Amino acid sequence: MIPMYPYYSTETRCRQVPITFPAQHQDVQPGLEYLMNPAPISDNPAYKGSGKLDGKIAIITGGDSGIGRAVSIGFAKEGADVAIVFLYEREDAEETKRLVEHYGGRCLLIEGDLRKPEFSQHVVQCTIETYGKLDVLILNQGVQFPQDSIADITDEQLEDTYRTNIWPNFYLTRAALPHLKPGSTIISTASVTAYAGAPLLVDYSSTKGAVVSFTRSLSLQLVGQGIRVNAVAPGPIWTPLIVSSYSAEYVRTFGTDTPMKRAGQPFELAPTYIYLASDDSSFVTGQVLHVNGGTMTET
Repeated sequence: MIPMYPYYSTETRCRQVPITFPAQHQDVQPGLEYLMNPAPISDNPAYKGSGKLDGKIAIITGGDSGIGRAVSIGFAKEGADVAIVFLYEREDAEETKRLVEHYGGRCLLIEGDLRKPEFSQHVVQCTIETYGKLDVLILNQGVQFPQDSIADITDEQLEDTYRTNIWPNFYLTRAALPHLKPGSTIISTASVTAYAGAPLLVDYSSTKGAVVSFTRSLSLQLVGQGIRVNAVAPGPIWTPLIVSSYSAEYVRTFGTDTPMKRAGQPFELAPTYIYLASDDSSFVTGQVLHVNGGTMTET
């Protein structure tokens, strides 16, 4: 059952009404959704599927919570089966599996560390063994460690951020490519920070810039094979990553600096991923779609 919260009113969502959150913080990234207050909204009950992804199989990294959970639910509503990849968030992953199955989809849970290249091979192998094929690759994993100064970004933090946010895009794409065919799609999660910058997130923002360049270059490389490559660039979205990376006080007003004066909810992202994975976007490749509450960006 979806909790009632101001975001459910379309009027409230579209007006410039500041919406704040209770101060909270989690100590370990990428965070646990079931501990958040209020819980992120991953399912829009008003969204009815129409078979846009019937019969498709998708791998969704970071699929246990936040944007990944919303995409998993949306894909299930549209007829897809999913394999969701997560690091340690077993309880969140089980809830996502329950929701996917509620909407008639199958959901394979794969737990492990995408920073290790051999794990990507395992993810693809498990997916093929379970479903027999692969049509959509959603590259959505990420961490961020805010720092006031670049001098405070340690070598360990820098390597962890890059190993998590961009290297798996290469690992998983290499592993998946032999199984993709004309009509398949690859969709990465970029960020508004790749375009607008973020003073506290120099390393994170630069990985998201890399995601944008990865998307554009790979799209040109694979267009001749009939494989489309795109990305989504979210603005501030209420996910476990936020409460596990920022201070409790920062979280309280998270997202209120957007033109819409609020953070987005995960369910507001899902239709964009569905569009890019479906034949509706058959003439779209190498693009980044922006879902960010009104922030102007140069694409």
